[in-house]
Amino acid sequence: KVLIDVPRSDLAEELAQSQTKVQVLQDTLQQVLDRREEERQSKQLLDLYLEALKNEDGILSKVAASEAAPGKEMDEVDTGTSSTGTAAKTALSDRILAALKEKPAPELCLDSRDLELVLKEDTEALSSALRWDKQKAEALQQACDQELSKRLQQVQTLHSLRSTSKGKKTLP
Repeated sequence: KVLIDVPRSDLAEELAQSQTKVQVLQDTLQQVLDRREEERQSKQLLDLYLEALKNEDGILSKVAASEAAPGKEMDEVDTGTSSTGTAAKTALSDRILAALKEKPAPELCLDSRDLELVLKEDTEALSSALRWDKQKAEALQQACDQELSKRLQQVQTLHSLRSTSKGKKTLP
């Protein structure tokens, strides 16, 4: 970073090289820093994705257990006596709904697991829970889908980078 920030003329003089060669050196260093930052971000995303998968497995096992033994909540929905109103229509938590309502770009604030939940949600139920029109709810779901696709692309890029660099050196 220091070599990139040094004025080109000073660095060229110190290294006894032309300014063109120093510019190439600084550009290469900047590319390396950019790549490292992308790798760091991709690793973070991969870690979040793996954590989300673990959480999803836990949630799926809980859902399977609750479906095997339906409880009071199922009875209320079935008989129509639920006092939760729109909460009975959506599987989204209050935290997710609050983020969707309050944030200008909620798809950037939610983790991948929450984005998947928003995508799986019925558009009618989502618009009802948020008290939005159907078009706005559809636009939100499209934005969530695009963000999730972007994150998946970053994870795939990380895998590609790792497989490419695997032959060059062993990663920890």
